[in-house]
Amino acid sequence: MTYQTLTVEVGGFALQLCAQRAAFDPHLRSLFIADPHFGKDAVFRAHGVPVPAGGTRDDLARLDSLIATHRPVSIVFLGDLLHGRESLGSETVNALSEWRARHASVRVVTIEGNHDRSAGTLPPSLDIETVPEPWRHGPWALCHYPQVVDGAYVLAGHEHPVYVIASRADSARVPCFRFAAEYGVLPAFGAFTGGFVVNQHVDDAAIYAIAQKRLVVVRKRR
Repeated sequence: MTYQTLTVEVGGFALQLCAQRAAFDPHLRSLFIADPHFGKDAVFRAHGVPVPAGGTRDDLARLDSLIATHRPVSIVFLGDLLHGRESLGSETVNALSEWRARHASVRVVTIEGNHDRSAGTLPPSLDIETVPEPWRHGPWALCHYPQVVDGAYVLAGHEHPVYVIASRADSARVPCFRFAAEYGVLPAFGAFTGGFVVNQHVDDAAIYAIAQKRLVVVRKRR
């Protein structure tokens, strides 16, 4: 099964939602990714939790598939590129260096998130620009924290939104996109992350859930 893409209108502009947990602006040819938390598995192992290695490489392979499909000229991470200080160890940095070499012509920018500040400075060899929020790019104000920015629609991360799909017999938590009137929150890109359940939000935000490589329209904005 191939990953689905769904084009929606967000803040008056077209945005392609990708079931790989990312969004793509076809006009700017920019790929937006929130909260990859690269190296989170390394952080856990450094603290004595025996989680398997390879999570960062798996996430980067998913990112490779997004790049192959959309051919972006720029990629913007909406914060928390890294998870913690141990993410700057050789395992994660080598994986990121190999990925960066494969896509050296693509501009890569990351908004500074709370985990990035605790992780430390990225090696210059990665050629990744770190910028504060809000970072204006086309019609968007790109942020880590969801917020309102005058004169622009905000795309943010931080919250790791998930939606609970339930039947009488069972339920599942799946990542989702959530678009309110003035800002939208992308799902966490990293597979090894938790999530904040959005089912009980009482506003009229649009919700698009991701289930088995497909996008499910839970609710459109009224």
